[in-house]
Amino acid sequence: MMRSDRAKTGPERAPHRSLLKAAGYCDWEIERPWVGVANAYNQIIPGHVHLRRITEAVKAGIYAAGGLPIEFPTIGVCDGIAMNHLGMKFSLPSRELIMDSIEVMAQAHAFDALVLVTNCDKIIPGMAMAAARLNIPSIVISGGPMLTGTLHGREIDLNTVFETVGKHIAGKASDADLLEVENAACPGCGSCAGMFTANTMNCMMEALGLGLPGNGSIPAVHAERERLAKDAGRAVMALIEKDIKPRDILTREAFENAVAVDLALGGSTNTALHLPAIAWAAGLSLDLELFNELGGKVPHICSMSPGGSYHIQDLYRAGGVQAVMARLARGGLLHENCLTVTGATQGENIAGARVVDDEVIRPLDRPYHATGGLAVLRGSLAPDGAVVKQSAVAPEMLVHTGPARVFDSEEEAFAAIQARKIVEGDVLVIRYEGPKGGPGMREMLSPTSALAGMGMDKTVALITDGRFSGASRGASIGHISPEAAAGGPIALVREGDPIHIDIPGKKIDLLVDEAELARRRAAWKPYVQAVDSPFLSRYRRVVTSGMSGAVLE
Repeated sequence: MMRSDRAKTGPERAPHRSLLKAAGYCDWEIERPWVGVANAYNQIIPGHVHLRRITEAVKAGIYAAGGLPIEFPTIGVCDGIAMNHLGMKFSLPSRELIMDSIEVMAQAHAFDALVLVTNCDKIIPGMAMAAARLNIPSIVISGGPMLTGTLHGREIDLNTVFETVGKHIAGKASDADLLEVENAACPGCGSCAGMFTANTMNCMMEALGLGLPGNGSIPAVHAERERLAKDAGRAVMALIEKDIKPRDILTREAFENAVAVDLALGGSTNTALHLPAIAWAAGLSLDLELFNELGGKVPHICSMSPGGSYHIQDLYRAGGVQAVMARLARGGLLHENCLTVTGATQGENIAGARVVDDEVIRPLDRPYHATGGLAVLRGSLAPDGAVVKQSAVAPEMLVHTGPARVFDSEEEAFAAIQARKIVEGDVLVIRYEGPKGGPGMREMLSPTSALAGMGMDKTVALITDGRFSGASRGASIGHISPEAAAGGPIALVREGDPIHIDIPGKKIDLLVDEAELARRRAAWKPYVQAVDSPFLSRYRRVVTSGMSGAVLE
């Protein structure tokens, strides 16, 4: 019996069938398996503006393989456009809305399976969480990465624009320079060209086994992307036939594979939010200490923007995620027996994969860094942990002690940067931006990029209970937990307090004695960022810590 039989089979379902016929479906179509196709198309996210084309290809594949594709929409936030204003408070919370909306559609209409057409930051994990929660045959297909822009013979991307804003503040770029970069950086559709959050998560879908080989790296404008979408439509029909469900794929070993690939790629710190959240939706627990455990074994072998000079199109050209996984497997760093949406194991999928450029994907014995791209820090400032993309930190900032410069919102901190009030050696503290405090755990790309553009990413550290864009680089340490709104030690920091950061040692400490901290705690009153939004107020009440994935209670 198919799930859809509950909505279409028997004389008592004649009204249901009548409504389906009103939508144009024939009896012989209604009898087919119903495959919900969640289309995240909208006209404001450049990674999504072409998803109608991708969705039509998915539907063609489903139809050709004997299914009935039923398209429905989801929302999506463009983090770049939402950055550095009220809009960013809504970005992370949109993940749960996406998950919930897909659950509503799939359960209300008794879909037999799902194809999830996505591309950008919160939409990818939101859809993967829905698949894990519903546990019906599902496959994720992305719209693919944007190509890089070119300017004066060099490749540039969105991060170049943000960093040029910093140069503009420092007087190193004119209005004309900024406009020239603005016009060239983003040449067309696709998820922004670096190993930022969207592309990291699309690579994670391959590593987890929820996406077909090529999902993470085939460029948006390539015909191969459309062919992959047709194959995804056909593949979901095979998943129905074989009764392969997301939780058959999303095992503990699959998450270990994803973390290993993330460390090798030097992916976004936001994976430390999204992988635990997907695991939670699948009924598993993913302790972030796994990043440190595997980080000591898995080297960083891909130097991608923003920390390096290569882009996703280079990863594609070099062999893609499958080639990275094949290289890890040969070093005994991958579970090859994990099932995937191809119906085969990861080991079977990567059997023919090979690296064709040893600089884009370096050998394990000649990595860019001996340890993985992300690290989890703990200490008196972050007892529950904090996250840093260590592969994007300059060597001179891996260990740093400096005076705290304390701000209770991103806007205050960015204004101080613009006013040139931050000096070399400072540790910029942005607090009350966590999941509850913000609320919404905003990304801090504008401050980090401004510092980089001003040439201060090698002299100034930035720490926050909020989070960072995958496009951030420098000593940017986020997810400080417990957050300030929950009374974490970051709430007790005062201007000038010495803060010690030791990334190789996985430590971050507030160098203030316990007696003084006890006095401060006794006098502490939480600062609450006011929000005129019933949605965000509700989110604030039920969201959990960033170190547990910021899922909802």
